[in-house]
Amino acid sequence: MTYHNIFDAHAHYDDKWFDEDRDTLLSSMKERGVSYIVNAAVDLETAKTAIGYAERYPFMYACAGIHPENLEGLPCDYLDRLRELLRHKKVVALGEIGLDYHWEIDRAAQHRVLSEQLILSKELDVPVVIHDREAHADTMEYLRKYRPKGLLHCYSGSAEMLKEVMKLGFYISLGGTVTFKNARVPVEVAAAVELDRLLLETDAPYLAPVPYRGKRNDSSLIAHTAERIAEIRSIDPQELIDITTKNAKRFYGIS
Repeated sequence: MTYHNIFDAHAHYDDKWFDEDRDTLLSSMKERGVSYIVNAAVDLETAKTAIGYAERYPFMYACAGIHPENLEGLPCDYLDRLRELLRHKKVVALGEIGLDYHWEIDRAAQHRVLSEQLILSKELDVPVVIHDREAHADTMEYLRKYRPKGLLHCYSGSAEMLKEVMKLGFYISLGGTVTFKNARVPVEVAAAVELDRLLLETDAPYLAPVPYRGKRNDSSLIAHTAERIAEIRSIDPQELIDITTKNAKRFYGIS
């Protein structure tokens, strides 16, 4: 079935996996039912690239931020550079930022850079997109301390943690993992999240939903994620898409 009004709340079209057909693919998104895409940055260079896409394609928007896996070689003036990038009219959030304990990355550096970026988000009054991988307890500490307007992208916490996330006013986005076999916790979260706080994402080119698991992901494949969550929630998939698009536009300040 063909859907419309899809909002991909988090993607990475700067990834090399798209190098051979990026323009062709992005140019086809409208006919595939995709109306909005937010391309998230992981460092200063990918932020500039994301802005370039947003300038070229009216339906694309950008985030600017420093991912915890991209701290090596971070310039001393990175906050000033981010501040300038965040002033661009199509940059809609500071992200993606956060904590990643899956990899052996200096945790003190991760905490310092996350704190500095959260302070910047408050200074500029911009929302943040949070990356939280195997760092739930410490991530929640930062959310409680700074209370930013934010989105936990590719949410991987429990349904119990979700309750506090909702109380803090955060949004969450879900992607292809909810379609995976034996995806018990994502299914519990999809059933429990308040509908006005739910966004859909791909994290493209990663985490393609079933039946494309292991292949390159793109924004049009959100349809499969929407169908699975709609099944869990016992609502129509297009209705779910429309609700999550409205939520994403509200969160990112897109009219």
